[in-house]
Amino acid sequence: MRTGFDNDKYVQLQSQHIRERIASFGDKLYLEFGGKLYDDYHASRVLPGFAPDSKLNMLMQLKDQAEIVIVISASDIERNKVRGDLDITYDKDVLRLRQLFMERGLYVGSVVITQYVSGMKSADLFRERLKQAGIAVYTHYKIENYPQDVALVISEEGFGKNDYIETSRPSVVITAPGPGSGKMATCLSQLYHENKRGIRAGYAKFETFPVWNLPLSHPVNLAYEAATADLNDVNMIDPFHLDAYGEIAVNYNRDVEIFPVLRSVFEAIYGDCPYKSPTDMGVNMNGFCLEDDEACREASRQEILRRYYQALVKRAEGKDAETEIRKIELLMRNTKLTVNDRSVVPVALKVAEEKGVPAAALELPDGRVVTGKTGELLGACAALLLNTIKELAGIGDEVHLVSPSAIQPIQHLKTEYLGSRNPRLHSDEVLIALSASAAENPLAQQAMEQLSYLKGSMAHASVKLSSADYKTFRKLGIDLTFEPVPEQK
Repeated sequence: MRTGFDNDKYVQLQSQHIRERIASFGDKLYLEFGGKLYDDYHASRVLPGFAPDSKLNMLMQLKDQAEIVIVISASDIERNKVRGDLDITYDKDVLRLRQLFMERGLYVGSVVITQYVSGMKSADLFRERLKQAGIAVYTHYKIENYPQDVALVISEEGFGKNDYIETSRPSVVITAPGPGSGKMATCLSQLYHENKRGIRAGYAKFETFPVWNLPLSHPVNLAYEAATADLNDVNMIDPFHLDAYGEIAVNYNRDVEIFPVLRSVFEAIYGDCPYKSPTDMGVNMNGFCLEDDEACREASRQEILRRYYQALVKRAEGKDAETEIRKIELLMRNTKLTVNDRSVVPVALKVAEEKGVPAAALELPDGRVVTGKTGELLGACAALLLNTIKELAGIGDEVHLVSPSAIQPIQHLKTEYLGSRNPRLHSDEVLIALSASAAENPLAQQAMEQLSYLKGSMAHASVKLSSADYKTFRKLGIDLTFEPVPEQK
């Protein structure tokens, strides 16, 4: 895969810019970290070269003066919202992130449950779980007509109802498991409460996407719309920035909608607002670090297609995804993008049609394409993995890395003792069998050593896959999609 993003330049520019923003405020700064503070795989996919932990590494430079507050929406707890890239619910990810931050030496002050409404039982249980673990937890409430009713929002019946978050350091980083968690509202609520306590506090936003100095129609920005299609986020020209400076800058609807609220809060506190536009609030510098624009465009186009297949699978599982699908289909039409632009899709479907069984295809970073199909012993993805590492190791297709006589006892174990209806080995199972064979088979060992070279590959399967196959491919760094079609028994 071509590198399109200069990560070293990004870390340098971003660190410098954040320090400058912190220095521009007085007693305390609330810094909203948009997107993911850690494991930002969306950014690393659409900006090849972006390190998933870049933002965390930058924060490490401020760890002596910063504390972290993690926020989670009560509604996300209630509906068990899942973080797609890790396949865990948001409430579990709050605990995971807290532990990870503390292991890196960062101070995590508290957790905030936002947008709470009385009677949310799952949110109540999560709050009690945090308290029993000795974790400071605060509650912020849903405000009717937020953010449009500015008078209500900045009153005692609005932000005034929220718990005041006790903080002890001059820089407070507000982060969350994912978008729509209420990070900005948490910051604004704190400005309201700090003012009541005579503390001068400021606010800034570190939002990775959309990239303000890339065109509205740039695939990197469109990929952000696809990623947040379930939230119905819409990129738009920042009208406040255009009016103030006569310059075009890209922002998104929620920031534009909330800006009058933020401006009113600042005016109520200080008499004026330090920002003339939502774009002014941001400190993001990633738009200055694209070193290969076409590589980033192509990676972003693939991300749109990846999100499209994810939405199709959600619908096939009975989840409400119609709006999400229509939104991404519109993005695809506007960019003249079809599923066949994901090169492995037509290959996998063609093999499945010709052989009459489920099939999968994988494109290596160097452009080579390998296929696999379901057989008596292996599922399509398991066969694809073995075929791919044999290709990388230069081992002939006729060679059995794992002998059929070694696979059959595993199949017997699955069906007779583990209650599986599918005797064929999944990807994780065939890798375990391969590792056992490697002890006595030098070719199996040689093939196993190729697994690290699969990172950055793209794959597609003709049928809906098991979670075992999906998770294994993800751990190997393979970008996997599949058709929302159940495999025939």
